[in-house]
Amino acid sequence: MSNLVAIAYPDVDTARTVAEELAELTKEQSIELDDMVVVERTAEGKVQLHQSRNTTGRGAAGGAVWGMMIGFIFFAPFLGAAIGSATGAAVGKQKDEGVEDDFMDRLGVQLSNGGAAVVVLVRRSTPEKVLPRISQFGGTVIQTSLDPDQESELQAALGGQGSAV
Repeated sequence: MSNLVAIAYPDVDTARTVAEELAELTKEQSIELDDMVVVERTAEGKVQLHQSRNTTGRGAAGGAVWGMMIGFIFFAPFLGAAIGSATGAAVGKQKDEGVEDDFMDRLGVQLSNGGAAVVVLVRRSTPEKVLPRISQFGGTVIQTSLDPDQESELQAALGGQGSAV
């Protein structure tokens, strides 16, 4: 079972830097994520979600392959690929894996204008490797599914800096 963790930062640049650090930690196998999203509240108050996965692109690629294969049957592989790609993109855009967009929109409204948060679904982690790498950026824990002791440990590591709520 994955744990939800949302950490707020005073600006989107810091949140993106933390997301990049988490991506590096993933490559090093220090953390395993099911999903990662940067939620930004612009200076104008608009909430924007920056997904780490592109389901539309994956759907289009998969649809193109299937469409081309079906197209070979009817002697029109390129037409099949085009139709399959368009259909796959539409399905991929509708398919949402990980943290629900509605939840992230509600969370984004709680951020200060210009603030941002990194929202992750953590499947597995090695805290002694992860915490030192992300604690250098500060941040405030704003939502978790961790037990109270783990949440306190995370907030203590972050130092409670950079409140964006």
